[in-house]
Amino acid sequence: MSGLLIVGASQAGVQLVASLRALGFDEPVTLLGEENHRPYQRPALSKEFLQDKVGKESLIFRTQAYWDEHRVDLVKGERIERVERRSDGSGTAHAASGRAFRFDHLALAVGARPRRLDCPGHDLTGVLYLRNADDALALKAHLPAASDVVVVGGGFVGLEVARSAHALGKRVTVLEAGPRLVGRAVGEETSDYLLRAHRAAGLDVRLGTQVSGFVGDDEGRLTGVVLADGGTVPAQIALVGIGAVPNTELAEQMGLAVDNGIVVDGSARASDGTTLAIGDCANLPNPVPGSPPGERLRLESVNNAVEHAKVAAYSLVGRREEYAGIPWFWSNQGDLKLQIAGLSLGHDATVVRRDDTRGRFSVLYYRAGRLVAADCVNHPLDFMAVKNALAQAATIPAELAADATLPLKGLARREPAAH
Repeated sequence: MSGLLIVGASQAGVQLVASLRALGFDEPVTLLGEENHRPYQRPALSKEFLQDKVGKESLIFRTQAYWDEHRVDLVKGERIERVERRSDGSGTAHAASGRAFRFDHLALAVGARPRRLDCPGHDLTGVLYLRNADDALALKAHLPAASDVVVVGGGFVGLEVARSAHALGKRVTVLEAGPRLVGRAVGEETSDYLLRAHRAAGLDVRLGTQVSGFVGDDEGRLTGVVLADGGTVPAQIALVGIGAVPNTELAEQMGLAVDNGIVVDGSARASDGTTLAIGDCANLPNPVPGSPPGERLRLESVNNAVEHAKVAAYSLVGRREEYAGIPWFWSNQGDLKLQIAGLSLGHDATVVRRDDTRGRFSVLYYRAGRLVAADCVNHPLDFMAVKNALAQAATIPAELAADATLPLKGLARREPAAH
């Protein structure tokens, strides 16, 4: 069967199917994934799923009846290793199993994989990562027998797992090599707020702490995490969350341009002009309106996967739409709900809004006097106000935002900031 082959049964791949069928695309579609699971939602893996608040079935995106109704051939447990293409964009994808999949159109929604630690003891039982359902099942299976959990890396996934494990009664230590938590995603004020909150909740958080290896017992089971200063932290589980690496091997084999992801244009097309690349694996032009020309980035979020797939669907049916929008993210870390609107890249000023009586905290980021982003902890109204202002190309004057008693809603102004 030819038609469209989507490699990667990810959020982006699922959304591409839905968007294409909504646009009237009636060619055959094959949605192919490496995992032996139906396409599923990933955000809950580090939180509700670990704590048994939701079951496996509730994470599944669609029923088999949906795929049948929309004429989608769902292929599980196949890994594409090589693609042969013709000049018109059609070709054949070859799987590790020996199966071949012919296509007229190809979309890569191959996502990213965890960055791994290559140090002594990295292969001990109990040294774990969390990116997919099998990872989550392995972590969940190890948790009952563990009393000490070490999380290596103070990013979103690490902190979510840390708080989940703590809620299950585990002693949790977070080891972050950098000077602050979530350093690549939020500013110093937000990092400091999260640090204080997590320590107050009972986590042992250590900044500027390097891991040099892992030690175990005679049966190959983890017993501790070795630090660069020579100390050892007891652990039966070490969850490593030190970032992700985009899966670009297939794109490289195809000769596509790769630079921290598969390089695509504003319409989600790769350098060959025909292959689509969407979601976590794609390096794309900054979608925020008014961004500096040539600025590129790779976004890992549900919002980006969905919106990027929509643009790719337009591209496939012959409508060239440039991806433009306001990125947003969220992370639930115990009783802290962090929501981020916009991108704080290049900011030169901040405004902090704090309400300790209600446990609310927000940081607004400005560049040349204009609002560009916000981090909001337990403050959905601030988040929505900033998100809406950015979507309308409006700003919120910093002098007004500084009054935490004033609701941000209604303060947005369209007047351009002075430069």
